[in-house]
Amino acid sequence: MIKGEKNNMKKVIVITGGSDGLGKTLTESLSKENEVIILATNEEKLIKVANNNNCNYKVCDVSNYFQVEQCINEIIEKYEKIDVLINNAGLWIQEELDTNDSKRINSVVDVNLLGVINCSKAVIPIMKKNKDGLIININSQAGINHKAERVVYNATKWGVTGFCKSLADEVAKYGIRVTNVMPGMMKTDMFNKMNIKKNMENGIDTKEVARLIQFIIDTPCDVMITEVGIKNINN
Repeated sequence: MIKGEKNNMKKVIVITGGSDGLGKTLTESLSKENEVIILATNEEKLIKVANNNNCNYKVCDVSNYFQVEQCINEIIEKYEKIDVLINNAGLWIQEELDTNDSKRINSVVDVNLLGVINCSKAVIPIMKKNKDGLIININSQAGINHKAERVVYNATKWGVTGFCKSLADEVAKYGIRVTNVMPGMMKTDMFNKMNIKKNMENGIDTKEVARLIQFIIDTPCDVMITEVGIKNINN
């Protein structure tokens, strides 16, 4: 569903994984002054977040390029541009590798890494045409660190790190910026969804990460923030 009148004075911002956690916080923050479109697979949650924030939504599985391409093309048809893509969708996986469910492994790789690639690929043509655009990838400290029992999750995040750095070099000549944002543990329901009990006391409030994203968006278009980390000093 895409609703509302086109307003080229506002930034058009697409947020994947916009119905939960950081994505929801980003939607609440950015939809006040921008045209925000959130993507996720759970339509019930999407509707609730979209209605509460007067923004638009599309049901989309980011691991499926054909769905992504269709959604992005519909957004471009209405707004004629996409100023910012925030690749935020992600899944968690834990335990030793040989005990990980193979289907879960595939899902985590497809969403965490392939989803970032798919969405970026889909928005680049319109950003090239407009000679302007910002792709923000919500990565993780796991994209530079390593830890036992998180080999698949960390592998996807290391993949995103390499993708960000290489893509930034590739598209800079077209006026497109790519930023790799690497938060530490955030206060979200990601672990609860996997029935993992974890002390979140030292997690980062998602509002602090949203403030960082706003700063990146507000940075002049001739300045590229390539990579930034954020975490609780006690964690």
